[in-house]
Amino acid sequence: MEKGKIVVVDDEKIVTSAFSTLLKVEGFSDAHFFNNPKEALDFLTDNTPDLIISDFLMPEMNGLEFLSKVKELYPEVSRILLTGYADKENAIRAINEVGLYRYIEKPWNNDDLIINIKNGIERSYLLSQLRQKISELEDAKKELEKYSHSLESIVEERTKDLKQSNAKLESIVNYCADGIIIVNEDGIIEQVNPACENFIGLVNSKITGSSIDNFLFNKKTFISKELHLLENNELFLRDFYIKNPLSSNLLPVEISFARINPDDEFKRFAGVIRDVTEQKKSDKLRDDFIATLTHDLRTPLLAAIQTLKFFLDGALGEIDEKQKLLLSTMQKSNEDLLGLVNALLEVYKYDAEKLTLNKSDFNIYELAYHVYEELSPLAISKNIEFNINCENHDLTINADRSELRRVICNLCGNAINYTPEDGKVCITIKNEENDLIFSVSDNGPGIPAEDIPNMFQRFSQGTSKKRSTGTGLGLYLSRQIIESHGGKIWLESGLNKGSEFSFILTDVVKNKTEVAL
Repeated sequence: MEKGKIVVVDDEKIVTSAFSTLLKVEGFSDAHFFNNPKEALDFLTDNTPDLIISDFLMPEMNGLEFLSKVKELYPEVSRILLTGYADKENAIRAINEVGLYRYIEKPWNNDDLIINIKNGIERSYLLSQLRQKISELEDAKKELEKYSHSLESIVEERTKDLKQSNAKLESIVNYCADGIIIVNEDGIIEQVNPACENFIGLVNSKITGSSIDNFLFNKKTFISKELHLLENNELFLRDFYIKNPLSSNLLPVEISFARINPDDEFKRFAGVIRDVTEQKKSDKLRDDFIATLTHDLRTPLLAAIQTLKFFLDGALGEIDEKQKLLLSTMQKSNEDLLGLVNALLEVYKYDAEKLTLNKSDFNIYELAYHVYEELSPLAISKNIEFNINCENHDLTINADRSELRRVICNLCGNAINYTPEDGKVCITIKNEENDLIFSVSDNGPGIPAEDIPNMFQRFSQGTSKKRSTGTGLGLYLSRQIIESHGGKIWLESGLNKGSEFSFILTDVVKNKTEVAL
C-alpha cells in the first residue's frame, strides 16, 4: 500500500468520488475527501497531511484562501491546485502568493496526476526531513555551548549529519528533472544543475560567470532587471525561452525565483526552470481548435440571420405579430451567438499574435463622439446623464481606429449597463505630453477591491457581489488591444463609490505640423 496522508477538497462530490476511486486503485490507503473547505480545515487542525489537493472555485472559501490557511498550518506540505483552463492566470498568481507545488488543469491525465501525487508526497517528506535536520543542527549548537569540553567529538558527529543532509540535497538537485540555477543580484550565473545544462546545451563551466539574460529571454523582460526589484517575495516568469547557442533551438520555459539569503545584504537567488514544450503544444492545439470551430460557425450563423431578416422584412410573405415576435427573438439570439463567436476569434488572434494593427491618423474626439451618439439612446432610456469632456476637439492620434473604437464602445457600454437609473456617465479625453489618457467614469455601485485584479482576465464575469450575463471577454480583449498598442489599461473603483476605467497610449498624439505634413 502507498504511504502518505492525502487530503482532497472539492465542492463537487463527483470529483471527490473520482479521486477516491483512483487513489484506491493506485494503492493509497490513507486518503480523506471533503466537499467543504471549512470541514477540511477542522480535520487538518488535528491531522498532519503529506499532500493537499484543492479545487480553485468553491463557495464560501476559494482554493487560494484555503491553501493560504493550510500554508500557515503546514508550510512544508506540498499543495496542488485544480483549475480550469480559463482560471490559469489565477493559478499562476497562486504560485506566487501561496507557494504551490503544482497546478493541474482540468480535465487531468490520470498518469500525470499520480506521478505528481507521488512526487508531492516525496517532496513533503524530504522537506520535513530537511527541517528536522536543521532543527537538530540548532540543538547541536546549544549542546556545543553547554558541553564545550567535548566540542571536537560533538562537532564531528554533527558534521557527519550535515554532510548526509547536504548529500541528500545534492542528490535532489542533480537528479531533478527541472533546471535549477543560482544567480546573484546582477543576474550573473553562479551554479546550474545537470538538467539546466541540458536545457542550455552547454556544460557548467561555459555557463557560470555569464549573465542569465544571455540564455533566458522573452520580448519584454530582462530577468536581471526583475531580480534587482525582488526582495523576499517569489518571482514567477512565463513565456520565456532558452536559446541553445550550438543549435539555435528555442525551448519554451517557465521560471520561478526565490531569494536564498534574505538576511544577507548581498542578494542571491535560486531559480527553477520548467520545460513547457508539451504544454505549449497542447495550448496551441486547443486554441487552433477553438479558432477553427468559431470560424466555421460564422457562415451558418450569418445565413440564419439573413434568412430571418427575409421573413421579418416580408420578402417571403406577410407574417402576423406573434410570428414576428418569435422570429425577432430567434434573430436576436443568433446575433448574440455571432457576437460571442466574433469575440472568441478576436481573442484568439491577439493571444496567438496573429493580428496586425492598422494604424492611421484620426481625430479621437470624433471617434468618441460617434460612440457617444450610438449609445445615447440607451442612456436616455435609463435617464442617465451621459456627456463628453474634451478640451481639444481637434486632437489627432496615430493608432488602429477600429480596434480603439471597440475598446471605447466596450467601456462606455459597460458603464451605462451597470449604472442605475438617474446616474451619471462621463467620457474624459486628455492630452499630456503627446500621451493620450482616455477615461470612462460612472457613479454606479462600484467594484470590491478584491475583485479589481480579476476584471481584465479572460472570462471574468462581474464581481463576487454580482455576476454579469456577458461573455467575460470584453475587458480582456480591451486589455489586449491597449497593450498591443504599447499602452496600459486600469481600473479605479470602490463599493458605492462608482468606477473609472482608464487607458493611456504613449507618444500617439500628433501635433498640427505633423498632421499637415
